[in-house]
Amino acid sequence: MSIERVAIIGLGLLGGSVGLAVAEHLPGVATTGYDADPDVRRRAAERGLVGTVCDTPEDAVAEADLVVLCVPVGAMGAAARSFAAALPEPAIVSDVGSSKQSVGQALAEALPGRCVIPAHPVAGTERSGPDAGFASLFHRRWCILTPPADADPAAVAQLSTFWEALGAKVETMDAAHHDLVLAVTSHIPHLIAYTIVGTASDLEDVTRSEVIKYSAGGFRDFTRIAASDPTMWRDVFLTNRDAVLEMLGRFTEDLTALQRAIRRDDGEALFDLFTRTRDIRRSIVEQGQDDARPDFGRADH
Repeated sequence: MSIERVAIIGLGLLGGSVGLAVAEHLPGVATTGYDADPDVRRRAAERGLVGTVCDTPEDAVAEADLVVLCVPVGAMGAAARSFAAALPEPAIVSDVGSSKQSVGQALAEALPGRCVIPAHPVAGTERSGPDAGFASLFHRRWCILTPPADADPAAVAQLSTFWEALGAKVETMDAAHHDLVLAVTSHIPHLIAYTIVGTASDLEDVTRSEVIKYSAGGFRDFTRIAASDPTMWRDVFLTNRDAVLEMLGRFTEDLTALQRAIRRDDGEALFDLFTRTRDIRRSIVEQGQDDARPDFGRADH
């Protein structure tokens, strides 16, 4: 079986980007889509995010070779159950969620005996909704597949080829390991961003207008991250609870050590840490995962 018909459930940033990327890179593949919000379905049809916007999830998946769930991770199980009865027997079911153990379990329970291969394209922006998607979102970004132990190797290969066609680089790993890696590279940074922006807004001796007016680059970047979709990130923290708490404990210990170094005027410890972290930044740029231009390549407004 080759992937010739793709159904996308959830037509926001990621779902819309998948649809647009398929149209651009795989023009022979037909796409259908569904979103629970009728306003999103209307806008998705206007933008042409998929070939056919359906009024029910059953209609969307009825002839699909691949179903990609692009809903918040806490809603994966319910979304899968909504179309389970109409799902063709050989279809591959995947997703784009950033916590994989919980999603894999939810989809396996909702679709027993079906071909479920969880996936996570490590790509996105702080924007959300049907107007946020764009075809190049996955270019040169990693897509991590976390197939269960009994997954069909041919289906895993097909899904890998699909993501590579959309411009992604594909890696396969264990779901538990994925969740630990993403806890430190994505989830904890978001938690820190939400916290520091919340702290700034709660300060009594610094006005909200001053926080906004004098935002330097660092704080401004925190606000960009903290503007991410609240439903999605609420679900990420709750579904990846164990890994997030483990990494948060490590971070808290390191933060305490940094606090101690500042209190003790330990400039050497601070310099050593900042040198090590700068090397990490350089490695990220060298691997093409970010832009080395000043101000991260953003236009100066």
